[in-house]
Amino acid sequence: MTLAGAGALVRSAAARGGAVAAFNVITLEQVEAVVTAAETTGRPVILQVSQNAIRFRRAFAPLLAACRELAIAAGTPVALHLDHIDDATLAHAALLRGRELGLSSLMFDASRNDYDTNVALTADMVSEAHARGVWVEAELGEIGGKDGAHAPGVRTDPDEARAFVEATGVDALAVAVGSSHAMVDRTARLDLALIARLRDAVPVPLVLHGSSGVPDDQLAEAVRAGIRKVNIGTALAVAGTGRLRQELAARLDAVDPRTYLDGVRQATGETAARLLHVVG
Repeated sequence: MTLAGAGALVRSAAARGGAVAAFNVITLEQVEAVVTAAETTGRPVILQVSQNAIRFRRAFAPLLAACRELAIAAGTPVALHLDHIDDATLAHAALLRGRELGLSSLMFDASRNDYDTNVALTADMVSEAHARGVWVEAELGEIGGKDGAHAPGVRTDPDEARAFVEATGVDALAVAVGSSHAMVDRTARLDLALIARLRDAVPVPLVLHGSSGVPDDQLAEAVRAGIRKVNIGTALAVAGTGRLRQELAARLDAVDPRTYLDGVRQATGETAARLLHVVG
Protein backbone atom coordinates (compact mmCIF):
# COMPACT_ATOMS: atom_id res chain seq x y z
CA MET A 1 0.00 0.00 0.00
CA THR A 2 1.41 3.39 -0.94
CA LEU A 3 1.08 6.45 1.24
CA ALA A 4 -2.30 8.10 0.93
CA GLY A 5 -2.95 11.83 0.74
CA ALA A 6 -4.89 13.30 3.65
CA GLY A 7 -6.91 15.50 1.32
CA ALA A 8 -7.90 12.54 -0.81
CA LEU A 9 -8.99 10.55 2.26
CA VAL A 10 -11.09 13.44 3.55
CA ARG A 11 -12.68 14.08 0.14
CA SER A 12 -13.52 10.40 -0.21
CA ALA A 13 -15.10 10.35 3.24
CA ALA A 14 -17.08 13.51 2.47
CA ALA A 15 -18.40 11.99 -0.76
CA ARG A 16 -20.01 9.19 1.23
CA GLY A 17 -21.15 11.47 4.06
CA GLY A 18 -18.53 10.18 6.49
CA ALA A 19 -15.32 11.26 8.16
CA VAL A 20 -11.70 10.19 8.63
CA ALA A 21 -10.16 9.67 12.05
CA ALA A 22 -6.85 11.49 12.54
CA PHE A 23 -4.76 10.37 15.52
CA ASN A 24 -2.01 12.45 17.11
CA VAL A 25 1.00 10.24 17.84
CA ILE A 26 4.11 10.86 19.93
CA THR A 27 5.71 7.43 20.36
CA LEU A 28 6.46 4.57 17.99
CA GLU A 29 4.13 2.34 20.00
CA GLN A 30 1.25 4.73 19.34
CA VAL A 31 2.01 4.77 15.62
CA GLU A 32 2.10 0.97 15.51
CA ALA A 33 -1.14 0.76 17.48
CA VAL A 34 -3.02 3.14 15.20
CA VAL A 35 -1.82 1.49 11.98
CA THR A 36 -2.70 -1.96 13.31
CA ALA A 37 -6.15 -0.70 14.34
CA ALA A 38 -6.69 0.74 10.86
CA GLU A 39 -5.75 -2.58 9.28
CA THR A 40 -7.94 -4.54 11.69
CA THR A 41 -10.99 -2.36 11.07
CA GLY A 42 -10.31 -1.82 7.37
CA ARG A 43 -10.58 1.95 7.84
CA PRO A 44 -8.26 4.56 6.35
CA VAL A 45 -6.51 6.76 8.91
CA ILE A 46 -4.42 9.90 9.24
CA LEU A 47 -1.34 9.90 11.47
CA GLN A 48 -0.71 13.35 12.94
CA VAL A 49 2.45 14.78 14.48
CA SER A 50 1.92 18.03 16.35
CA GLN A 51 4.35 20.88 16.90
CA ASN A 52 4.42 19.95 20.59
CA ALA A 53 5.31 16.36 19.70
CA ILE A 54 8.07 17.57 17.39
CA ARG A 55 9.54 19.65 20.20
CA PHE A 56 9.39 16.68 22.54
CA ARG A 57 11.17 14.49 19.98
CA ARG A 58 13.55 17.41 19.20
CA ALA A 59 13.16 16.97 15.43
CA PHE A 60 10.30 16.26 13.05
CA ALA A 61 12.08 13.88 10.68
CA PRO A 62 12.59 10.73 12.87
CA LEU A 63 8.97 10.34 13.96
CA LEU A 64 7.60 11.24 10.52
CA ALA A 65 10.03 8.77 8.94
CA ALA A 66 8.72 6.03 11.24
CA CYS A 67 5.15 6.96 10.36
CA ARG A 68 6.02 6.88 6.66
CA GLU A 69 7.58 3.42 6.82
CA LEU A 70 4.65 1.94 8.73
CA ALA A 71 2.18 3.65 6.38
CA ILE A 72 3.91 2.24 3.31
CA ALA A 73 3.75 -1.26 4.78
CA ALA A 74 0.12 -0.93 5.94
CA GLY A 75 -2.70 -2.87 4.36
CA THR A 76 -5.04 0.14 4.45
CA PRO A 77 -4.57 3.78 3.34
CA VAL A 78 -2.57 5.85 5.83
CA ALA A 79 -1.76 9.56 5.41
CA LEU A 80 0.72 11.77 7.29
CA HIS A 81 -0.20 15.21 8.63
CA LEU A 82 1.51 17.90 10.75
CA ASP A 83 -0.87 19.31 13.35
CA HIS A 84 -1.14 22.74 15.00
CA ILE A 85 2.01 24.24 13.51
CA ASP A 86 2.20 27.91 14.48
CA ASP A 87 5.93 28.27 13.89
CA ALA A 88 6.26 29.40 10.26
CA THR A 89 9.96 28.49 10.19
CA LEU A 90 9.16 24.93 11.22
CA ALA A 91 6.38 24.76 8.63
CA HIS A 92 8.72 25.93 5.87
CA ALA A 93 11.35 23.37 6.89
CA ALA A 94 8.79 20.59 6.88
CA LEU A 95 7.47 21.60 3.46
CA LEU A 96 11.00 21.52 2.03
CA ARG A 97 11.27 17.86 3.08
CA GLY A 98 7.61 17.00 2.72
CA ARG A 99 7.89 14.75 -0.32
CA GLU A 100 10.84 12.86 1.18
CA LEU A 101 8.97 12.30 4.45
CA GLY A 102 5.63 11.42 2.90
CA LEU A 103 3.90 14.50 4.29
CA SER A 104 0.66 15.26 2.46
CA SER A 105 -0.95 17.89 4.68
CA LEU A 106 -0.42 20.28 7.56
CA MET A 107 -2.51 22.38 9.88
CA PHE A 108 -1.12 25.91 10.06
CA ASP A 109 -2.45 27.56 13.19
CA ALA A 110 -2.32 31.35 13.20
CA SER A 111 -5.52 31.56 15.24
CA ARG A 112 -3.95 33.37 18.21
CA ASN A 113 -3.49 36.41 15.96
CA ASP A 114 -6.18 38.92 15.11
CA TYR A 115 -8.39 38.03 12.14
CA ASP A 116 -6.52 40.05 9.50
CA THR A 117 -3.12 38.73 10.58
CA ASN A 118 -4.47 35.18 10.67
CA VAL A 119 -5.75 35.61 7.11
CA ALA A 120 -2.48 37.05 5.83
CA LEU A 121 -0.23 34.44 7.47
CA THR A 122 -2.49 31.56 6.50
CA ALA A 123 -2.81 32.71 2.89
CA ASP A 124 0.99 32.87 2.58
CA MET A 125 1.35 29.36 3.97
CA VAL A 126 -1.37 28.03 1.68
CA SER A 127 0.40 29.48 -1.33
CA GLU A 128 3.69 27.80 -0.43
CA ALA A 129 2.11 24.49 0.55
CA HIS A 130 -0.04 24.25 -2.57
CA ALA A 131 3.02 24.89 -4.71
CA ARG A 132 4.46 21.72 -3.15
CA GLY A 133 1.26 19.71 -3.43
CA VAL A 134 0.46 19.86 0.30
CA TRP A 135 -3.11 20.19 1.60
CA VAL A 136 -3.67 22.84 4.31
CA GLU A 137 -6.01 22.94 7.30
CA ALA A 138 -6.41 26.11 9.35
CA GLU A 139 -8.34 27.41 12.32
CA LEU A 140 -10.48 30.48 12.78
CA GLY A 141 -10.43 31.43 16.45
CA GLU A 142 -8.91 28.97 18.87
CA ILE A 143 -10.45 25.68 19.87
CA GLY A 144 -10.84 25.46 23.65
CA GLY A 145 -8.30 23.95 26.00
CA LYS A 146 -5.12 25.56 24.68
CA ASP A 147 -3.05 28.40 26.14
CA GLY A 148 -4.83 31.65 25.39
CA ALA A 149 -7.93 29.81 24.22
CA HIS A 150 -11.21 31.61 23.74
CA ALA A 151 -13.68 31.80 26.60
CA PRO A 152 -16.00 28.82 27.16
CA GLY A 153 -19.05 28.95 24.94
CA VAL A 154 -17.44 30.80 22.03
CA ARG A 155 -18.41 29.31 18.67
CA THR A 156 -17.28 29.71 15.05
CA ASP A 157 -19.49 32.11 13.11
CA PRO A 158 -20.58 30.60 9.75
CA ASP A 159 -20.36 33.87 7.81
CA GLU A 160 -16.90 34.67 9.18
CA ALA A 161 -15.80 31.10 8.46
CA ARG A 162 -16.91 31.34 4.84
CA ALA A 163 -15.09 34.66 4.41
CA PHE A 164 -11.93 33.23 5.99
CA VAL A 165 -11.88 30.24 3.65
CA GLU A 166 -12.42 32.46 0.62
CA ALA A 167 -9.66 34.84 1.70
CA THR A 168 -7.05 32.18 2.49
CA GLY A 169 -7.74 29.33 0.08
CA VAL A 170 -7.43 26.70 2.82
CA ASP A 171 -8.50 23.13 2.08
CA ALA A 172 -10.15 22.39 5.44
CA LEU A 173 -11.26 24.36 8.47
CA ALA A 174 -11.09 23.46 12.18
CA VAL A 175 -14.16 24.89 13.90
CA ALA A 176 -15.16 25.63 17.50
CA VAL A 177 -18.43 23.82 18.16
CA GLY A 178 -18.17 22.77 21.81
CA SER A 179 -15.12 20.52 22.13
CA SER A 180 -11.88 21.28 23.98
CA HIS A 181 -8.35 19.97 23.69
CA ALA A 182 -6.79 17.66 26.30
CA MET A 183 -10.04 16.56 27.99
CA VAL A 184 -9.60 13.35 29.98
CA ASP A 185 -13.32 12.86 30.59
CA ARG A 186 -15.91 12.55 27.85
CA THR A 187 -18.43 15.18 28.85
CA ALA A 188 -18.28 17.67 25.97
CA ARG A 189 -21.57 18.46 24.26
CA LEU A 190 -21.36 19.58 20.66
CA ASP A 191 -23.53 22.18 18.96
CA LEU A 192 -24.82 19.90 16.22
CA ALA A 193 -27.06 22.57 14.71
CA LEU A 194 -24.06 24.87 14.34
CA ILE A 195 -22.07 22.10 12.64
CA ALA A 196 -24.86 21.75 10.08
CA ARG A 197 -24.92 25.51 9.51
CA LEU A 198 -21.15 25.58 9.07
CA ARG A 199 -21.36 22.64 6.65
CA ASP A 200 -23.80 24.59 4.51
CA ALA A 201 -21.85 27.86 4.71
CA VAL A 202 -18.27 26.67 4.26
CA PRO A 203 -17.12 25.17 0.93
CA VAL A 204 -14.35 23.00 2.45
CA PRO A 205 -14.41 20.03 4.86
CA LEU A 206 -14.92 20.76 8.56
CA VAL A 207 -12.50 19.42 11.18
CA LEU A 208 -13.33 18.62 14.81
CA HIS A 209 -10.47 19.13 17.28
CA GLY A 210 -10.59 18.06 20.92
CA SER A 211 -12.56 14.94 20.03
CA SER A 212 -11.21 12.86 22.92
CA GLY A 213 -13.62 14.64 25.26
CA VAL A 214 -16.67 13.89 23.11
CA PRO A 215 -18.83 10.80 23.80
CA ASP A 216 -19.15 8.22 21.01
CA ASP A 217 -22.77 9.07 20.23
CA GLN A 218 -21.91 12.76 19.89
CA LEU A 219 -18.99 11.97 17.58
CA ALA A 220 -21.25 9.90 15.35
CA GLU A 221 -23.85 12.68 15.32
CA ALA A 222 -21.15 15.25 14.50
CA VAL A 223 -20.13 13.24 11.45
CA ARG A 224 -23.74 12.99 10.34
CA ALA A 225 -24.06 16.75 10.78
CA GLY A 226 -21.05 17.49 8.57
CA ILE A 227 -17.69 16.94 10.31
CA ARG A 228 -15.29 15.28 7.85
CA LYS A 229 -12.04 14.92 9.85
CA VAL A 230 -11.98 13.99 13.54
CA ASN A 231 -8.78 14.71 15.49
CA ILE A 232 -8.01 12.42 18.43
CA GLY A 233 -4.98 12.50 20.71
CA THR A 234 -5.66 12.50 24.45
CA ALA A 235 -7.82 9.36 24.24
CA LEU A 236 -4.78 7.37 23.10
CA ALA A 237 -2.69 8.79 25.94
CA VAL A 238 -5.38 7.99 28.52
CA ALA A 239 -5.66 4.38 27.34
CA GLY A 240 -1.92 3.83 27.08
CA THR A 241 -1.02 5.46 30.37
CA GLY A 242 -3.73 3.60 32.23
CA ARG A 243 -2.44 0.29 30.89
CA LEU A 244 1.15 1.28 31.72
CA ARG A 245 0.22 1.82 35.36
CA GLN A 246 -1.39 -1.63 35.46
CA GLU A 247 1.59 -3.30 33.79
CA LEU A 248 4.15 -1.73 36.13
CA ALA A 249 2.05 -2.47 39.22
CA ALA A 250 1.91 -6.13 38.17
CA ARG A 251 5.64 -6.26 37.40
CA LEU A 252 7.45 -4.47 40.22
CA ASP A 253 10.74 -5.98 39.07
CA ALA A 254 10.27 -5.07 35.38
CA VAL A 255 13.36 -3.77 33.62
CA ASP A 256 12.92 -4.69 29.96
CA PRO A 257 10.50 -2.12 28.46
CA ARG A 258 9.11 -4.74 26.10
CA THR A 259 7.46 -6.47 29.04
CA TYR A 260 5.15 -3.52 29.64
CA LEU A 261 5.10 -1.57 26.36
CA ASP A 262 3.42 -4.44 24.53
CA GLY A 263 0.39 -4.04 26.77
CA VAL A 264 0.45 -0.25 26.31
CA ARG A 265 0.46 -0.72 22.56
CA GLN A 266 -2.42 -3.19 22.78
CA ALA A 267 -4.60 -0.88 24.89
CA THR A 268 -3.83 2.06 22.61
CA GLY A 269 -4.81 0.02 19.58
CA GLU A 270 -8.09 -1.08 21.15
CA THR A 271 -9.04 2.55 21.76
CA ALA A 272 -8.03 3.54 18.23
CA ALA A 273 -10.07 0.67 16.74
CA ARG A 274 -13.17 1.65 18.69
CA LEU A 275 -12.92 5.25 17.56
CA LEU A 276 -12.28 4.24 13.96
CA HIS A 277 -15.58 2.36 14.05
CA VAL A 278 -17.38 5.34 15.62
CA VAL A 279 -16.01 7.87 13.14
CA GLY A 280 -16.27 5.56 10.15
